[in-house]
Amino acid sequence: MFTTRFAPSPTGRLHKGHAFSALTAWTAARAAGGRFVLRIEDIDPTRCRPEYEAAIIADLAWLGLDWDGAVRRQSDHLGDYAAVIESLRRRGLLYRCFRTRKDILNAIGDAPHGAMEAVRPGPHAANEEARLLDDGAPFAWRLSLDRAREVLGEAVWNGLTFVEEGHGPDGLTGVVAVDPTAAGDVVLARKDTGVAYHLAVTHDDALQGVTHVIRGQDLFAATHVQRLVQTLMGWPTPTYRHHGLLAGPDGRRYAKRDKSVTLAELRAEGLSPQALHAELGFSRAG
Repeated sequence: MFTTRFAPSPTGRLHKGHAFSALTAWTAARAAGGRFVLRIEDIDPTRCRPEYEAAIIADLAWLGLDWDGAVRRQSDHLGDYAAVIESLRRRGLLYRCFRTRKDILNAIGDAPHGAMEAVRPGPHAANEEARLLDDGAPFAWRLSLDRAREVLGEAVWNGLTFVEEGHGPDGLTGVVAVDPTAAGDVVLARKDTGVAYHLAVTHDDALQGVTHVIRGQDLFAATHVQRLVQTLMGWPTPTYRHHGLLAGPDGRRYAKRDKSVTLAELRAEGLSPQALHAELGFSRAG
């Protein structure tokens, strides 16, 4: 069954860009007679807040959107992700990385052959890793691209694709060839929560039976690493639909970090959900 999702992070209030994305996915699911699921991606303990989660629910209800089944809150399922990390570790696909973000940025500046070597730092020397572990230093788990290539074999590694029914930022659509190296040795388990975005989202899409990932073009590049993770885990491959991003009157796309006008503020100003639907190009949900 056609199944898609809206998966916001509770790090702030929703704005028009979120409304457009949610309506795009909801409308597609309802038009197909399928399922629309809501997932709260709250694995960042430093930025996610319960009050923002409650606000997301309220905003979506005001928009007239409903969803199928219970809301999945990622922070309630850290054990699920830990089991996946352990399975990847046992297969030799992960290595410990004690480096800080500052260390990585410095390495990028020092890399003689460009930035790729910096985001593929490789494991620490055995004696150094033993010392850091003895000292109780925190570490992340990074995916080893070298080992992933070895496990998958050249034919699979070079033949990864995904189907794009929308379009990327440069207009790319149709069958898209995957670049497994695009994100380097990506972090799959953070130092604090034990899981990172790419692993959590691919795990949950597989678990929830998501057949179509409908999201903004700002996440188009993420599809490359997510296809690699799906293949390593034997998870299904959704069809992708990346849509354009809404921009405000100043020409800048709506974003939380830019303090874009929120749906709550628009609601307080008297905007009706019907008017917002019309402005965004949708008929009234219901």
